[in-house]
Amino acid sequence: MRVAILGGSGYTGGELLRLLAFHPHVEVTVVTSREHVGKPIHFVHFNLRGFYRGLRFSGIDLDVIASRADVVFSALPHGASLNYVPKLLEVGLKVVDLSADFRLKRPEDYKEWYGFEHPYPDLLSKAVYGMPELHREELRGATLIASPGCNATAAILALLPLVKGNLVDLDRIVVDVKVGSSERGSNPSPGSHHPEREGAMRPYEAEGHRHAAEVSQELSLVAGRPVKVSMVPHSVGAIRGALASAHSWLVRDVSELDVLRVYSETYSKEPFVRIVKGLPPGYPDPKYVIGSNFADVSFALERRVLRVTGFAAIDNLVKGAAGQAVQAFNIAMGFEETEGLRMPPLKPA
Repeated sequence: MRVAILGGSGYTGGELLRLLAFHPHVEVTVVTSREHVGKPIHFVHFNLRGFYRGLRFSGIDLDVIASRADVVFSALPHGASLNYVPKLLEVGLKVVDLSADFRLKRPEDYKEWYGFEHPYPDLLSKAVYGMPELHREELRGATLIASPGCNATAAILALLPLVKGNLVDLDRIVVDVKVGSSERGSNPSPGSHHPEREGAMRPYEAEGHRHAAEVSQELSLVAGRPVKVSMVPHSVGAIRGALASAHSWLVRDVSELDVLRVYSETYSKEPFVRIVKGLPPGYPDPKYVIGSNFADVSFALERRVLRVTGFAAIDNLVKGAAGQAVQAFNIAMGFEETEGLRMPPLKPA
């Protein structure tokens, strides 16, 4: 399968290249970059020195891409994919888009959360939200995959068993996400520049984070009714990793064993979700999934106030971005779901 990567010089593009380097069914034929045209891949991604010999960054030429690729991974910034994805689909290519441009089903949500009128509402209905744990069957044969956001991925995985099990008040869910600096991309801003970020622990977009729209959308489909989710992300000094603590309130009295049962029923057959309960390190910690496509999940039950908190730890660049995209791609293409992703996390990290 010939693959093109748009926006291949960023962190997510680099992770796509790393994961696809040993994928047995993939040949990366085109990698684009606006800033680094003509330069070899390892000029930007030093860790890939010795891989992709002879492959250089190019500009985006749709005719070249159409002739040299079967599938396109778009790691372009939010809003930029809109300029290319419809045209790629028109010439018969399959697209895995890692931006937010096709994740939401309702065009009006883009006006509310992203500040623009979506120009392709017909594609929103055709796009498959690329979370295998929710949409595995819809992903088979999909031509447009909208890969989830990293904060949304962690939040959904933390909450999915609680919503499926009808355990919690669907009108009162609050998600706290701690996330590393790589979420902001490879071009530093005043808030993500390392001297400013190191040692920091601060909220951002606390009035309403846009990934809450994805979480509400997907959990509402599971519940069969609207689910209200508020999300507050926090910048922390880590480079990689996202930890979601999803606070909700029980609608009936349950035991810890009852809650564990719904987590087990939800994730027992998932190749990349691991339940951490009663084992070291106690609760999910992004430190122990770094570099991998695994998500570690768990929960805490405080019966005194009828609170149950779901936890999920992911590497925001892998399960939260490139790894999940490759997993969805594998399903869509009919490959083994774990191809290119069979690697344990790094330790120490």
